[in-house]
Amino acid sequence: MTVRPAAHPRLILAALASCGVLVSVMQTIVVPLLPELPGLTHSKPADVSWLLTVTLLTGAVFTPLLGRAGDMYGKRKVLLVALVSMVLGSLLCATSSVLAVLVVGRAFQGAAVAVVPLGISILRDELPAERVIPSIAIMSSTLGVGAAFGIPAATLVVEYANWHTMFWICAGLGVLDILVVLLIVPESKLRTSGRFDVLGALGLSAFLVCLLLAVSKGSAWGWGSAATIATFAGALVVVPLWVFFELRTASPLVDLRVSARPAVLFTNLAALLIGFAFYANSLSTAQLVQEPVSTGYGLGASIVVSGLCLLPGGVAMVLLSPVSARISAARGPRFTLAFAAALMAAGYVVRLFTSENLIAIVAGATVVSAGTAVAYSALPALIMHAVPVTETAAANGLNTLMRTIGQAVCSAVVATVLSTVVATHAGHTAPTLDAYLIVFVIAGTAALVAIVLTLLIPARRKAAVLVETVT
Repeated sequence: MTVRPAAHPRLILAALASCGVLVSVMQTIVVPLLPELPGLTHSKPADVSWLLTVTLLTGAVFTPLLGRAGDMYGKRKVLLVALVSMVLGSLLCATSSVLAVLVVGRAFQGAAVAVVPLGISILRDELPAERVIPSIAIMSSTLGVGAAFGIPAATLVVEYANWHTMFWICAGLGVLDILVVLLIVPESKLRTSGRFDVLGALGLSAFLVCLLLAVSKGSAWGWGSAATIATFAGALVVVPLWVFFELRTASPLVDLRVSARPAVLFTNLAALLIGFAFYANSLSTAQLVQEPVSTGYGLGASIVVSGLCLLPGGVAMVLLSPVSARISAARGPRFTLAFAAALMAAGYVVRLFTSENLIAIVAGATVVSAGTAVAYSALPALIMHAVPVTETAAANGLNTLMRTIGQAVCSAVVATVLSTVVATHAGHTAPTLDAYLIVFVIAGTAALVAIVLTLLIPARRKAAVLVETVT
């Protein structure tokens, strides 16, 4: 079966990309609000952090599950389910200041991250072969573009409007995206046969919840605490049982034999490190420029200025996504990913020596963002070269999951470093400059290791060939 050409490929791409940007924006909009939320919700800061943690958890769990469901029951149908979940979550957050309700709303929002891998798979099914690589490059980069624009947009809303406004905006745009998808995006006729792997889904969910809870809450609970050790132990117990079952079931949620192919394995490991390096840039930049002048390196910038520091990176991502596709078409996505990781590492080298100057900070952060855009554009092309066309949503969902795990690990590492390497100045305890430099070294090293992993991916002679025959 060959790919059926789409009637309006540009409209389909625009519709799906708008969905990707929206769900990515939604992931980061609470970040600027976190310092204010304990007072707004009458809650403890540790409890408020669940507004980030729960989104991470549900995104990690539902991305591979909905990807597999899309391959089996229809990608457009499952995409709409994810968008409806995002709208419901936004409405809950927009209409309440009760922390428990907000956490439930953020959980619904997190499930919508599956929109991106589902959109990539729809593009592969519906677009002519010559349009696939450029289109998936744009769709994949929406994960980074939305995150880069989400924080600056949220800082403006927090500064000049009621904080519920940003959730009302997300809900309204979500409804608009649902209508656009219904009107423009066709349903693919490609399906994966078999039954949905319920036990595999439960096992993967249990593993991810245990792992990500331990990673994301370990700093707050204490790395040697009973809760942290218990959740890590739970993950270690579940994963071999899950692998044993998946290797023996007829229709596994994750085809581990395919995932173990070097082309898939090394791409996913590189994706994890790229996600780590990308998130370190976002987490450190806004906080660095807000540090008080009394620290000796801080700039004392406002929350709005700190958010705007990430805006040039978002613009760079938008501009470079098509460029990434051209590089992949000319040299192959393997070369593109290695180049992108090198660019990210170079950005962190810049940041090592320019962390006390606003313009230089923005320049370094923008270079890292540029590398992220190129990397995120190349990753799905590498995955789709290596898996059958009937498994693209699940495979891209797993790749997106690896990026999410990388971000979760990064969040834990950054929080630990910035809360440990501290000093007191004028009665105010804050991270030292060395703490930020340590973060940059770790993130730059992650990007360098990603280059090595990328070079281990088997090279292909014709990187532009994405259409496969299913027998």
